[in-house]
Amino acid sequence: MRRLTHIGADGGAQMVDVSAKPLSARTAIAKGKIKLQRKTLDLISKDQIAKGNVFATARIAGIQAAKQTAHLIPLCHTLPLADVKVDIVASVGGAEVTCTARTVAQTGVEMEALTGVTVALLAIYDMCKAVNKDMRILDVHLAEKTKSPVAAVYERRNQSRRRS
Repeated sequence: MRRLTHIGADGGAQMVDVSAKPLSARTAIAKGKIKLQRKTLDLISKDQIAKGNVFATARIAGIQAAKQTAHLIPLCHTLPLADVKVDIVASVGGAEVTCTARTVAQTGVEMEALTGVTVALLAIYDMCKAVNKDMRILDVHLAEKTKSPVAAVYERRNQSRRRS
């Protein structure tokens, strides 16, 4: 049986030691949805929700949350985030939120992307709860993750700059 990485020999919780791992360029993309009534979407599009601009506020909430992940998730490493983007698109029956997080680190950035998308959805919920009593947050998931050697990322960037 495979040893659990977050459980020490004494049975206690422990952070995984990643100090021997090489730095890698890492990206994670998480997605989620919130079901909203048509009238709520109309109010959002007209910027008539009493608490303010819903999608702008949710974007900021998602970015801030991604930056705080290590404070919220036990045993999660503190990562130097290079970029966090939160995109929100109104769709039939609600909104779809995507959070993309990037870092150059020794461990992945999935938890930051998942935290970002979840808190953005919660911000939408909070801002709309006075006008929409039956919202549902759905399908929060990791859609994609990538890992590349740091040298390869810098080489691609330099090649594109030389072509410009």
